[in-house]
Amino acid sequence: MAHKVWHHHGQMSEAFRTVMFLSASGGLQDAYTYIGRGKVFANAQTGNIVLMSQAAFNGDLSRVLHYLIPLLSFALGVAAAEVIHIRYREAKHLHWRQLVLVVEILLLFGVGFIPNTLDLAANALVSFACAMQVQAFRKVHGYPFASTMCIGNMRSGMESLVVYFHLQDKKVLHKALHYFGVILLFAIGAGVGAHCVSVFGNKTIWFSCALLLVSLCFMFIQDEEEALKEKA
Repeated sequence: MAHKVWHHHGQMSEAFRTVMFLSASGGLQDAYTYIGRGKVFANAQTGNIVLMSQAAFNGDLSRVLHYLIPLLSFALGVAAAEVIHIRYREAKHLHWRQLVLVVEILLLFGVGFIPNTLDLAANALVSFACAMQVQAFRKVHGYPFASTMCIGNMRSGMESLVVYFHLQDKKVLHKALHYFGVILLFAIGAGVGAHCVSVFGNKTIWFSCALLLVSLCFMFIQDEEEALKEKA
């Protein structure tokens, strides 16, 4: 019975209705830190590495730290999510992925109170939270994906699309559409974030909290639905 319970918990985190809000939140977070917090990427650490390397070759130590600290925070966020996974994977009342979302929401809510004079701390916390999400949510309907970045999703989507045109397999087309849908939602989240920064300033990150809260609610709803099915 325990095996069945944890199997459906794994599936609830892969539902597209859960993933769509995670992806929109990921795009919003990137726009928030880049536009509103000193041109640092919350998710796209490749971009941070490029900018950090540029600063290093220019001898600008302060700018190196500007990108290095979020980069290290991202790495620590991955580690933290994995620790939660190991520590709470046998929890009875709260799945470890739900716990990750709760921690992420609380961290991002706190970021909304941090002034721009402490952008480095704000970016570190957002990067940490993003990394937890990346580590915890890695599939949509069984397909590997990333909710906070696009390049892997684009590669997988185009690969599936080419395979569909070759085999005419609708299941492969369905897979491709999942990836493109995630990319579109990420872009919408980024656009909303960019617009809201000019209106709501640092509090814009709270919209990300709201999106994550919707995903969390969907996970609880699906959890209850599966429990009722098992009783039936």
